[in-house]
Amino acid sequence: MPPAANEPARASRLTRYQRHVLGGVLLTLCPLLLIAIVLIVLPLPPLSRWLLLGTALLASAALLRWHLRRVTRPLSTLASLLEALREGDYTLRGVAGGALGSVIYDVNALAQRLQAERVRFEEASHLLSKTLAALDSAVFVFDGGARLSLVNPAGQHLLQGKSPDLFGRSDVELGVQDLFAAVSGSVITRTFPGRSGRFEVRHASLRQQGRGGRLLVINDLDRVLRDEERQAWQRLLRVLGHEVNNSLAPIRSIAGTLGTLSARAPLPDDWAGDLRDGLALIERRAAALTRFLAGYSQLARLPPPQRRALDLAVLLRTLARMESAAISVAADAALPVQADADQLEQALINLLRNAVEAAPSDHAEVRARAWREPDRAVVEIIDNGPGPPPSANLFVPFFTTKPGGSGIGLALARQITEAHGGGVALSARGDAPGAVARLWISLGNDAADAR
Repeated sequence: MPPAANEPARASRLTRYQRHVLGGVLLTLCPLLLIAIVLIVLPLPPLSRWLLLGTALLASAALLRWHLRRVTRPLSTLASLLEALREGDYTLRGVAGGALGSVIYDVNALAQRLQAERVRFEEASHLLSKTLAALDSAVFVFDGGARLSLVNPAGQHLLQGKSPDLFGRSDVELGVQDLFAAVSGSVITRTFPGRSGRFEVRHASLRQQGRGGRLLVINDLDRVLRDEERQAWQRLLRVLGHEVNNSLAPIRSIAGTLGTLSARAPLPDDWAGDLRDGLALIERRAAALTRFLAGYSQLARLPPPQRRALDLAVLLRTLARMESAAISVAADAALPVQADADQLEQALINLLRNAVEAAPSDHAEVRARAWREPDRAVVEIIDNGPGPPPSANLFVPFFTTKPGGSGIGLALARQITEAHGGGVALSARGDAPGAVARLWISLGNDAADAR
């Protein structure tokens, strides 16, 4: 409620308390007033007068003591409540009654609210500490005097120290003062007490208790890259091992069979046919393995793109006419880009061929469209096949679900488009069975000038 709306209520409470005090004072004076009236009206002897006056004084004193206790008790309660709030004890409550009952009620409500705020603050602090402890990034918070006031376990590990030993030390003593001079987000090569390598450094200004402070976050890039590299090698080796075993297992089996056959004496009548069949199988599997290794070389030795001006719409229409199945193309009249024509053509051929092979032969439906966005050119290829398989390895080199597939088409398309500042995505259609392959490349300044 706004302060202006509280003013009448506050004034009413103060007026009620004033009436309470004034009424008690008048009640205290009543015996004296009554005796004064009696003494004025009635002709009493002096002894009786003094006796009545003493009685009136004693009665007034008793009433005064009762009134003081009646006035000071709620004030004492209110003072105790305020003292508890000042000391941070929000559990103490007062009994709302008497002239200041509404004020005590408000103080109780304030204490309850402060207690709830403290619980929320402690929960938020606990969540923050757990979050910082779970972060792999090293987090440091320095106060206005460049003294360390907060550090997470990753930061302790990076500096090889415990938080009690690090707190209060300056950024110069910790050897990180030069990191604030680097541009936030930059990558540096650095040796810390706990680790050396490449790190990303981010820093920002903070406010702590009304004073300035600084936040420093250090990310270990080498560890992240090593983890990603290890996972990539694991996926690649699984696919390589599967493909090589598929070729070597039948070769080993046939070679053993032919060796057993040649050791027999006399040779069976059909030995020549068995020998020809076995050697033919070995030849086919060796050729498949050779094609597989050639595909690997193609991925590993892809040169940087040689960009030149070309019309993506014309290229897409030309490639669509080369496929065996009919492909409908919807594209802008002209879609100029700066790209490597040979590489981009290979990427589009791979996606178009995948769509044609996935579509059913009796009623194939493959559609391609291309358009320009503010900073990129997009090509979308839609088919009515069964859709992409539910696998996270679609873009892993040599992974394939097609019989006789090489498993490098999607991987090569992604590698080409990423070299052009773009990418490739494959997803299921939302309106019908089938797949949607989307390819995009960055237009760049050169492409913008070509327009």
